[in-house]
Amino acid sequence: MSRHADAELDAIDLKCPLPVLKARKALKALEPGQVLRVTANDPKAPQDMQAFCETTGHAMLAMQISQTPFEFLIEKRA
Repeated sequence: MSRHADAELDAIDLKCPLPVLKARKALKALEPGQVLRVTANDPKAPQDMQAFCETTGHAMLAMQISQTPFEFLIEKRA
C-alpha cells in the first residue's frame, strides 16, 4: 500500500479484540481526514477491522489481506 499514513499501529501478535481496541484509541488521537495504517496478523483482523469501520463510520481506504501481516488503511471520519 503506497498511500501516506499519518500514524502507524503495529498490532502484530495481538489477538482479538486488541487490534481493534488499539486502532480505536489511535484514531481518537487523529484529526478527521487523517489516515491510520494498521498491521496485524490475527486471522480475525480482516473481518474485525471491516466491522469496526462499518459501525464507527470510519473509512476503510485499503486492505491487504492476501498475506500476513495484514495491512489496513483507515481514514478517520468526524
